[in-house]
Amino acid sequence: MSAVPKPDFIGGEMLDFYLGRGYYRMQQELFTCQFLPLDGRLHTVHWLRLRLAEVQYGPEQRRLFRLNSQFQLLLRPFQLTAEYEKLYAEYRRHTDFDGPPTTASFLLDEDSPRNVFDTQVIEIRDAGRLIAVGIFDSGERTLAGIMNFYDPAYRRHSLGKYLMLLKIEYARQQRLAFYYPGYLVQGYPKFDYKLFPCRAATEVFDCVRGRWLPFSWEAVEEQSAELLREYAPPGFRVE
Repeated sequence: MSAVPKPDFIGGEMLDFYLGRGYYRMQQELFTCQFLPLDGRLHTVHWLRLRLAEVQYGPEQRRLFRLNSQFQLLLRPFQLTAEYEKLYAEYRRHTDFDGPPTTASFLLDEDSPRNVFDTQVIEIRDAGRLIAVGIFDSGERTLAGIMNFYDPAYRRHSLGKYLMLLKIEYARQQRLAFYYPGYLVQGYPKFDYKLFPCRAATEVFDCVRGRWLPFSWEAVEEQSAELLREYAPPGFRVE
């Protein structure tokens, strides 16, 4: 893993630059990695982005807009609240998400509550009750979807996927070029939901050659084989 030295503020142009090179936010830094050890194996990491001008929704995406149309949506600058922490704790108790224990530890440094990113929040409420939160960072031409969490009682509403669509819609309204949902992991389908919004508009980053390619599983397999063959750290079992 490599990280960018932390500046006092990460402006839009800087965020655009590093997202375009396969970096992403971790707390108050930008980092990148190519491998994750999971289930006793070494898996390769593949960063994704969507070309917003090419996003088109299918029946499943349109169904979520209809299903959740009765909920209230609020967009506001990020400010950590007890309401967010309560909802996140409930989310963690009822899902297999193994992330940090609190929203604060997910987003902020332990020694400082200061946020160096331009961060905003989409709240979803049902008759005033907070049921889902989507947090994202904005650049000049980009939007990075950092985290989503929701009330497990609303599981059938697929609010995590719905928040991805809402972030894409906001980015398109702002005439941004790219939406970055994070990464997927070869051979580990838990992260494949990031392809949900529009696979045809999705690109995958070739970290060896520093270029973005149209997404395909064939491209992922080829990149994975090359990374494992040429760059796998010693001491890991490679299959």
